[in-house]
Amino acid sequence: MLTKLAMTGFKHRWRDYLVLFSGLIMSSAIFYMFEALATNQDFLKQNTSISMVGLIFQFGSVLLTIITLVYIGYANSFLLSMRKRDYGLFMLVGARKSKIGQLIWLETLLVGITATIVGILVGTALTVGVSQILINSLGLTLHHFTAWYTPAAIATLLLYVGLFLIAGLFNLLSLTKTPALKLLHSNDQPNRPQLKPARQLIEIVVGVISIAIGYWSMANLKILQLMGIGIALVTIVLGTYLLFNAIFVWLMVALKRFSFAQRGLNGFTLSQLSFRIRNYTKMLSIVAMLFALALGAITVGMGFHSQIPSMANINNAYDMGLVNASTAEKAQIAAMKPKTTATYHFKATKKVVYFQAAEFNRQPFTTIHTRNKNQLTFNTVHNNAAKLQKSEDNYQLMQLQSGVMATATPVFLSKTAYAKLAQPEQRLTVFTTNNVIEHRVALNKLAKHHFHTTSPEQFGGRYAMYLMVNGMYSGLEFMGMFLGIAFLAMLASCLMFKILSGADADQHRYKMIDKVGTTRRQLNGAINKEIAVLFILPGIVGIVHVLFGLQMFKIIMVTSPYTGIWLPFLIFAGLYLLYYLITITIYRRIVLQ
Repeated sequence: MLTKLAMTGFKHRWRDYLVLFSGLIMSSAIFYMFEALATNQDFLKQNTSISMVGLIFQFGSVLLTIITLVYIGYANSFLLSMRKRDYGLFMLVGARKSKIGQLIWLETLLVGITATIVGILVGTALTVGVSQILINSLGLTLHHFTAWYTPAAIATLLLYVGLFLIAGLFNLLSLTKTPALKLLHSNDQPNRPQLKPARQLIEIVVGVISIAIGYWSMANLKILQLMGIGIALVTIVLGTYLLFNAIFVWLMVALKRFSFAQRGLNGFTLSQLSFRIRNYTKMLSIVAMLFALALGAITVGMGFHSQIPSMANINNAYDMGLVNASTAEKAQIAAMKPKTTATYHFKATKKVVYFQAAEFNRQPFTTIHTRNKNQLTFNTVHNNAAKLQKSEDNYQLMQLQSGVMATATPVFLSKTAYAKLAQPEQRLTVFTTNNVIEHRVALNKLAKHHFHTTSPEQFGGRYAMYLMVNGMYSGLEFMGMFLGIAFLAMLASCLMFKILSGADADQHRYKMIDKVGTTRRQLNGAINKEIAVLFILPGIVGIVHVLFGLQMFKIIMVTSPYTGIWLPFLIFAGLYLLYYLITITIYRRIVLQ
């Protein structure tokens, strides 16, 4: 009978359970996606040259575990708040506390385990989809990556089941030791904010100092090494929570004292934000950290992607060189519409390659000189035969030769001296396209046809350098973009769960102000403002964290991590706005029926 009553309560509040269940699914899915990279040591070793990347991911796992702890704690308190009144009624009609305790335990475990298993499956599907999109759209080269990774699934299952076992025990103790009347009225007392100036001042000072220490440690990662990441992890998380806990409570109370709070529904909106304010501060702290992680990861991933073209151009002005190119290969080159094409005749011995000086005087050979290695600015020099013979950069010509000729010495002869050589004449065709990455498919096909391989060690030029750099940075680029998308999804899950979980409770308040003559436009405006505050505050804190946090990537990025930063910020702002619009649309449908 008790089980039937519990199921009746479940059917009555199916929308709340759907919000809870979907939030937990997304949380476990994102945790699995992160662990699929963090626990795959073969993937980490094969796709990055950074020796401490494994330890960095361990720190990331710790941070995500902290976020998961808070998230599940909040989800459990939401589950508990939904059931308190029902279990209070069960006690009033004579149900034994031991029987109710068993029901609470089983319900908590059932929700948690089911959501975790489904979340792991969803995480696997998301991993497949996101990875394929990134690999195909960005042309990445990855090794030992797999969407299903058993250790990641086990780690996710153990963490979430363990946390829900603890949560079930907490729920059992909490409800069975609480009087029935108190359970019935548990949701009638809002958590009204109270200003405690001394305490809040201490929290603000400690929070600012903690964040400042975290920023300093990230800026000096070259000196502090791995310890700097640990310091930043602790201090920034602590400082973010303290600042939100102190400033947000004070802000809501202080704003009500201004005259604008009396205009329209501004007072109502501030009261809505003040209601259960302590829960908001915890969740907004999590959202701010996830915002920083998501935006930072995407920015760094796009930073690595944007510096690949510059790195590809670092040691040669030509995409590729073909010795004795066939008619079909010349047609392939022409199809790419190259900016520059030149053919040089030569005769070769084992140690020397002889060129006609007159051809280089008619078609000067361009060499690249790195002018500023920190910013990768290049200086191009158009060399005739005499200049190229004396230049230290003539090795760039020999890079475009294949086989043993790549290490030979170039010698430039007059037409008469060249004609006297007995060696057979050969041709070197070099060309430059407008963009190596844009023509990578055609260049790959040409390399396979001419060299019978795509190994960059077998041929020179910008395309060979692109393959090497892309192989070196693909792992880092993929990790940044993949984790950025994952954290963005979890950020949306946290915010939407927090806002929508209180929608049913807010519904009667919106009905009350609707009955006193407010228009639908005013109600929509109040909702827009309320939810906008919940999106904007963590967004501001997250952006500040990212701007300081990018300092730590100076030691592993050739170009400045701030180069082209506007693009990922713009993309992220668009996605963030989309989540905001989705959230207010769903929230309106619930509270403005």
